[in-house]
Amino acid sequence: MLVEIPDPQVIIGVIVAFVVGVFGMMIYGKIKAFSSQKGEDPAYLSRLEYYERQLIDMKIRMDALDLDEAAPPQQVIEKIEPVLEKKAPEPVKKEAEKAVSKPRMPNMDFNGIAEHVLGLITVKEMTSRDIQITIGRSREHTSRLMKRLFEEGLVERNEKRKPFTYKITEKGRSRIGTLEQSVTA
Repeated sequence: MLVEIPDPQVIIGVIVAFVVGVFGMMIYGKIKAFSSQKGEDPAYLSRLEYYERQLIDMKIRMDALDLDEAAPPQQVIEKIEPVLEKKAPEPVKKEAEKAVSKPRMPNMDFNGIAEHVLGLITVKEMTSRDIQITIGRSREHTSRLMKRLFEEGLVERNEKRKPFTYKITEKGRSRIGTLEQSVTA
């Protein structure tokens, strides 16, 4: 059986095409990595870090609940003790569990919560969800609050991003400033 070997020019052409393709893929990877680093939004990264901390906190709470559930139930203890000791079972005393929860904002009027929210968004832009989690109110309550602040011109809504982000306006800063002056006086 005879195998025909192609011309050296064809072999060199295939090798050159392979090397050019590998080199092109390496350059594409470098350009893609550079452009993705340059386009990162710091507000996006801070929000991502915030949610990551929230997830870690929830994971810790879930693990604590799983450990509480892993303890043997009272019924199993009552069945095992009489067999081992042939005595009347003694009730197991269990300390009252303290629920670990995030303290809720105290009930305050619209101005109190509005001032608190204006103080929060003075530092950085926040979404309605971020504000909801921070003040511990319902989604509806937070949405109505942010709509009212927007209509009064105290906050500015960035409608280019979904979900909307809110930042304080000069009118909002002056409202906080007058509040701080009246508190110190």
